[in-house]
Amino acid sequence: MLLYALTIFLSAFLLFQIQPLFAKMILPWFGGSAAVWITAMLFFQTMLLGGYLYAHWSIKSLKPKAQGTVHMFLLVASFLFLPIAPSLALKPTGTEDPGLRILILLTVSIGLPYFLLSSTSPLLQAWYARRYRASLPYRLFALSNLASLLGLLAYPFLLEPNVALRSQSAGWSAAFALFVLLCASAAFMSRQDQSEEVCAAQPGDPVPDCDPPDRREKFLWLLLSACGVTLLLSVTNHLTQNVASIPFLWVLPLGLYLLTFILTFDYERFYHRSVFFSFMVAALVAMAYGLANWNSHTDIKLVIATYTAGLFFVCLFLHGELVKRKPAPEHLTTFYLMLSLGGALGGLLVGLAAPRLLSASFELPITLVLCSLLLFFIPEFRRSRLIMIVVAITAAVVLVASEYSVLAYGKRVRVMARNFYGGLRVNEYRKGTANEIRALIHGTVTHGIQYTALTRRRTPVSYYGPDSGIYLAEKYLRSRTPSLRVGVIGLGAGSLAAYAQPGDVFRFYEINPLVEQLARSEFTYLADCRGSVDVVLGDGRLSLEREQDQQYDLLVIDAFSGDAIPVHLITQQALELYFRRLKPGGILALNIANTHLNVEPVVERLAEALGKQALVVASPSMLQRNIFPAIWALLSSSPLNDPVLSASARKPAALAGLRVWTDDYNNLYQILK
Repeated sequence: MLLYALTIFLSAFLLFQIQPLFAKMILPWFGGSAAVWITAMLFFQTMLLGGYLYAHWSIKSLKPKAQGTVHMFLLVASFLFLPIAPSLALKPTGTEDPGLRILILLTVSIGLPYFLLSSTSPLLQAWYARRYRASLPYRLFALSNLASLLGLLAYPFLLEPNVALRSQSAGWSAAFALFVLLCASAAFMSRQDQSEEVCAAQPGDPVPDCDPPDRREKFLWLLLSACGVTLLLSVTNHLTQNVASIPFLWVLPLGLYLLTFILTFDYERFYHRSVFFSFMVAALVAMAYGLANWNSHTDIKLVIATYTAGLFFVCLFLHGELVKRKPAPEHLTTFYLMLSLGGALGGLLVGLAAPRLLSASFELPITLVLCSLLLFFIPEFRRSRLIMIVVAITAAVVLVASEYSVLAYGKRVRVMARNFYGGLRVNEYRKGTANEIRALIHGTVTHGIQYTALTRRRTPVSYYGPDSGIYLAEKYLRSRTPSLRVGVIGLGAGSLAAYAQPGDVFRFYEINPLVEQLARSEFTYLADCRGSVDVVLGDGRLSLEREQDQQYDLLVIDAFSGDAIPVHLITQQALELYFRRLKPGGILALNIANTHLNVEPVVERLAEALGKQALVVASPSMLQRNIFPAIWALLSSSPLNDPVLSASARKPAALAGLRVWTDDYNNLYQILK
């Protein structure tokens, strides 16, 4: 019994440790996009299905001796994947499909170890049920979910803030080797057990129904599981696209999702259908209300609390219903197979279908509507007219609120499009007037504005006004050289091209091809540029690594994912690269304005570590002129002794206890506002 429990616990712990660990490893390769985690989750759900399918096939098709032999062979083969690390041969160049590249990268780098970890819980539960025929094994499923939750929580709170990525990889690989030894022992024991499965229960346990479940029941298992995973991924995507693609915001929803499994499967009496039906109704209505009424200015604590609590209560209901319907151990692998199939279906809908079929991030409102309609499929509810009335009202309220949120999102939209990197739209304001403007918006954050009038469309606005740090840096450099060579990571609408003078060279680095398409078709900054301008597609840092001959007077880091910061662009190694691409007297300009994170102390520590002078210029908003508040950090190897700069700038603020950010280490919790 102890061997089975230890093996299942360790496998589940490692299974949910590798998810944020490996996703963080590859995050810099794909621009820090929140979609990396969603795509990785699709891989994890699909591989989980593969593991459960293998366990089901093994139990139903192989003799006990063959089951153990096959599994031990796979366990030994998995050592070829250690230590875990992303394959450098699959590092993106910027021209490939990022979603497909992530799936291939995960498969090649951690495919077999993850597959074996995925298969462990159902396989060992089946072996346990066969060996100890008088015991029901479902508590081992709750144990696996507890271990998964502990693995998730340990990552953002213990490992990520304190342990470098290389050490995390080495530690995980060593723990996996221990798992292989434990699992191989269990597999060897299973080879010697020739007993047949029986349908039995311990005294005091509920008597299981030995009849095989019918198709309707299996379909309901599938729907309940699929709705839970779809809601999990939709809520995660909603939270990460405008804050930061950080493990904490990946882990929090997933941790609550797992907690609902623990509570419902380990404490069956915890779930009361009537009580949690009420909670689910309230959660669906609250989340729909938030979609219809909240925006980027809403308190992020309220947003996170509402959507994570909503996810928790909806999943409590969904997973409680699964517990009510779990079959006898004889059909255990079928039950888990349908759960994993539902999870893979949810991952496919959010990770692959939504970015290709929906023009914006509408999967959350759609999921809320589907969860409401799911209530009609619960057989016990159809017997009560009152409950059916409540279900109908709930579905109607959620549908109306979701439709309102979709319509509000599309208000004033000229163009709306979406790809792997998220939803983009071009909005028009004050149409037909002399002050008509267009704005490029990613999620809820504006990434560039332009006047449409011919006489005003070269005017730099939004974060690039005449008092901004980037304007002052450009003015300072122009007083010292007749023409400028400027590199910009992050294209947006192309606003910075408005600064160009004849003889200048402006080179933009942009990871999202859709941004370039809209910048050229809906805005004229690039077309109107008075200097030479070109756009390089691909992650800016990776592109700069490949370009050895660039010597910029000014290098601008202005890349965001929603309001999230691509952390890999502000590490010590990144800044060392930037200064290798700058002329000796050049300036590195970082746009560090952020709604939720105080990036200034990070810049201060980096400048100190690299021996650079750093100044911060904070400029106020002038909304009547479409100028936003901006905070720019200017770094240089040479003293910035300009009277205009000195009058407008200050030294960056420090934060006690903040370590220098590197490619192996960063801690966003320390800089949360």
